[in-house]
Amino acid sequence: MEKMPYRPELDRHDVRLQPVVAAAASETVSTDWRNGLPMLAGATVTLRELRASDAASLFALLTTEEVSRFISPPPSTVDGFEKFIAWTLRQRAAGAYVCFAVTIDATDTAIGIFQLRQLEPGFGTAEWGFATGSAYWGTGVFQEGAQLLVTFAFETVGVHRLEARAAVRNGRGNGALRKMGAVQEGLLRKSFLKDGEYLDQALWTILDEDWKANTVWSGTGRMIVH
Repeated sequence: MEKMPYRPELDRHDVRLQPVVAAAASETVSTDWRNGLPMLAGATVTLRELRASDAASLFALLTTEEVSRFISPPPSTVDGFEKFIAWTLRQRAAGAYVCFAVTIDATDTAIGIFQLRQLEPGFGTAEWGFATGSAYWGTGVFQEGAQLLVTFAFETVGVHRLEARAAVRNGRGNGALRKMGAVQEGLLRKSFLKDGEYLDQALWTILDEDWKANTVWSGTGRMIVH
């Protein structure tokens, strides 16, 4: 999810969010997460709901050049991240979008985010994305966090088709998605505007049937809901 769905101008007005109507053809979807996200715990990584107090750490970790080079510009101030966090809570309550903070071990400091947003009413098709501080790249944080997020998407939200997009130049991001077992379905030509240049993106997907058949999922960790 390189195109961040949040736009700062959305916070300039009090926009009333309308409840999402689930698609009639989809399975029954749990609505508990709309009232508050569960805590998803792995061996060393925990995903939890964002808090206003996470703004400072996310600003420090996600605005560096190496992290922000392949995503839409993140908020440029701590106050901007506070507004982003407030927006994620409103979107979650509306049933349209989910954003988890990534924490590790016994600390509660947010070192990144995992996002999930609906591409059609009822989350039949959804898009996911992630961003973590560069100090945590190559440490296994992504793989464990991704397993927790994808499990949540299929088991709790009821997603059928899970999509991700990554700039072709983003070798690390594409490699991470391939390692998860995602299937590259195609090339989206000049689909991502970054710093005045349109970049090609790879489209990656995971289907619920593949995930249930265990042809995609790797690792032994399972989601624990507190």
